[in-house]
Amino acid sequence: MFRLWAKIFKDNRLIRDTVVCDDTDDTRTHKVFNALDKACYELDLGKPIWLDATVAEFKRHSKTRFRADNFIEDIDFDYLEIQIIEE
Repeated sequence: MFRLWAKIFKDNRLIRDTVVCDDTDDTRTHKVFNALDKACYELDLGKPIWLDATVAEFKRHSKTRFRADNFIEDIDFDYLEIQIIEE
């Protein structure tokens, strides 16, 4: 089972979160992208853009933060953090 935890933070406080589960036989990359799409839909967010720094951090720690520069529209929070909690 693959599970991704998406959390929205503002002023160092957790505002909203969701966990997305995926039992498909897709690759890890497809699971991450699909889970991020589902989490953004559930949290009513636009899809963030993967910048080089974001990709590098995610590869290193299986966790990354999407800040205002990762989103096209304005956001009313500090960052969206995603983390793989089970593979």
